[in-house]
Amino acid sequence: MRTFDPCWNLKWLFPCLLAVCFGSLTLSADDDVSTAKRPNIVLVFIDDMGWGDFSCFGNDDAQTPNIDRMASEGVRFEQFYVNSPICSPSRTAITTGQYPQRWRIGSYLASRELNERRGIAQWLDPKAPTLARTLQSAGYATGHFGKWHMGGQRDVDEAPYITEYGFDESLTNFEGMGPKLLPLTRKPGDVKNGRIWEDAERLGDGYRWMLRSEITGGFVDAAIPFIDKAQQSEKPFYINLWPDDVHAPFWPPVDDWADGKRGLYLSVLENMDQQFGKLFDRIRNDEALRDNTLVLICSDNGPEKGAGTAGRFRGYKTHLYEGGVRSSLIAWGPGLVQGKGQVDQESVFSAIDLVPSLLDLVGAEYPSGVTFDGESLAPTLLGKGGSRQAPIFFRRPPDRDSFYGIDDLPDLAMRQKNWKLLCEYDGTNAELYDLANDPGESQSIASQHPTVTQRMTQAVVAWHQSMPADNGATFQLKKRKR
Repeated sequence: MRTFDPCWNLKWLFPCLLAVCFGSLTLSADDDVSTAKRPNIVLVFIDDMGWGDFSCFGNDDAQTPNIDRMASEGVRFEQFYVNSPICSPSRTAITTGQYPQRWRIGSYLASRELNERRGIAQWLDPKAPTLARTLQSAGYATGHFGKWHMGGQRDVDEAPYITEYGFDESLTNFEGMGPKLLPLTRKPGDVKNGRIWEDAERLGDGYRWMLRSEITGGFVDAAIPFIDKAQQSEKPFYINLWPDDVHAPFWPPVDDWADGKRGLYLSVLENMDQQFGKLFDRIRNDEALRDNTLVLICSDNGPEKGAGTAGRFRGYKTHLYEGGVRSSLIAWGPGLVQGKGQVDQESVFSAIDLVPSLLDLVGAEYPSGVTFDGESLAPTLLGKGGSRQAPIFFRRPPDRDSFYGIDDLPDLAMRQKNWKLLCEYDGTNAELYDLANDPGESQSIASQHPTVTQRMTQAVVAWHQSMPADNGATFQLKKRKR
């Protein structure tokens, strides 16, 4: 695939961006961009799902036909990354187009005391640039339906409401401020439903209890009338659909109960896919939506060990190895995306690139005074290929130096072209991999390429030092009382 001109990364060439971007859609050269119908955007961001969990990405143990159909009608990207191996920072990156460390969100947001000990914020600063707020200012109807986890959880109950970040409507779960769906649980043999995360009733006005196995359907049932209303108002829409079905604990329908952690996970995965079908069909079966809606589907980080799978990649959730940060990405939009059933194995980019890419795609101005860490790759999303020019940097969650049986996980990582480097905060213990020949990161070749290793080590340490610090170097888990 060809590499696109660097003008895609320069905001001052905005007229060029509009011409190129909209020229790649269904507009003719004589169309007036200012009067063109702006594309709708749906971002499906799945919690804790591995790179290899969709059946179209190689999962033989479960079937995801609704997702697979979207892939068969769109583009499947195999070298897409999220910007953290754990949920809250990953969500911050895809929301802001900036590294989450800039906003002091380096791990999952938890209790006030634990956040303080790890040196991270209690919630995302509402001054942060958000894709939703920028699109809202550009005339979009904006809705968030699903997990939030960027403020408002455990005992942190004074966080901003989700609507304060640029959303017209929101419906979340137990980790966000505002109206929410809370999970009832039922397994075979239960005579009544159980409840989990009951304390979340106090996190904002409005809650409704429903079976955990049906909550994604509840989010879909809220998103569809939101779409209907936007259409009636003749407004383009941006929707987050962020389900957490495949995040533990796993509660599939009683009729689809399974044995063991892996079995329960697969059952939940298949049921989540079924619940997506209603939304996908609503868009696909409406000609106006089908021809002018871009649906993006990916995961927020790698899988929990013993549940999902990262395919051929090493590592899990919380790890900076590929299995923790590489995410399956599907882009669907028959009227927008070039090709059908295309598999892009070459384009290397990440979640921070989505914000500027989508803003350029719809012709929205960047927020004043904001510099994105992401690069605009709108042609890539539309199936024309192209990688980001700058490296992708990663820093581990401050509380995850040891996890899943590994006592000393790398602190930092960097992806540049085919090279992947991991090291400690000070640059020691460097590991270097050529992902073109060793995608599973099985054998470090740092000693064979000392110049590359030194150059990349210096770059990732410099990036780390340029970010606000967390307490990763000193954090110690408290011993549990016996």
